Parts: sequence; structure tokens; C-alpha cells
Amino acid sequence: MSLVTLLPFIVLIGAMFLMTRSAKRKQQAAASMRNEMQPGSGVRTIGGMYATVKEVSEDSVLLEIAPGVHAVYGKNAIGAVLDDAEYNRIVHGETAVVPDDASSLTELDEPADDAKIDLGKHDVPDDAEPEDATAADADTEAKTDDQAETKADKTDKADGEGDAK
Repeated sequence: MSLVTLLPFIVLIGAMFLMTRSAKRKQQAAASMRNEMQPGSGVRTIGGMYATVKEVSEDSVLLEIAPGVHAVYGKNAIGAVLDDAEYNRIVHGETAVVPDDASSLTELDEPADDAKIDLGKHDVPDDAEPEDATAADADTEAKTDDQAETKADKTDKADGEGDAK
């Protein structure tokens, strides 16, 4: 056999080795993270629930989901151990204060000019109608009269009478 025929197999074996190596590193990191849990730390489960660790045993964890509500989870159900700042930000909604506008970002010594800007729109009195409005109203009234007559013709027919087609 030549090296050319063995090259695809060598590349395939090398790729599998690299993939399994990175997966093992991720598993080891997750296991060490789960082993470093301490009572009082905030965690996120693999289901997305946030809780506080109350007790840690060899393969299970007692979590406080809400004040006075406790649940036992397996250690492998813990997705992430969160630091206190991140846990408080997510659970309690503690965020940094951000101004509502950009006024605090600019430092102007002069007061801002709050004059109205004319955008070219002018107020039209309510009683004024466009010139074409009266013609459009007349057309609409004529259409409704025609529709009313057709409905009346249809209702005048006795039972069993229908339009022959």
C-alpha cells in the first residue's frame, strides 16, 4: 500500500482524536465546576431554572428554588455555577443605572434650544372638506342604494323560487 491510499484514513483518525479530546476537556471542566459548588452559590440548571445551593452531597444537590421551596437535583443537572454579581443581576433584576437619553453623554455648557421645528405640515380646520369629498360621498350613497335594491329583490322571492341559470 502506498502513502496516498493511507492518507484519508490517517486524516480521519486525526480528526476523530481532536474531536474526542475537546469533548473530554469540556466534560472535565463541567465536572470540576460541579465539584466546586458551595452552599450559597447561585446556579442555573440544564433546564434553565435559577436557584441557590443549600447542600451539596456526593452526587446530588439541594437547591432553594424560591424562599422556603427546596428541591433535590443530581449534580449532572447543574448547567452553570454563577458568580454572585451575575446571579443577582439575573434573579433579582439588579442592573447598572443607564440614563434614558443621551443627554448625559454630551457635555454642553449651553442650554439646549427647545424650539419647535416646522416639518411642513400645517393644521387644517375640521370643518373644511376637500373638494372631491362631496363627489365621493354621492358615489358612495348611490352604491349603497343599488345594493339595498338587490337585497330587496332577493328577499321578495317565495320559498322554492330561485334564479334560473
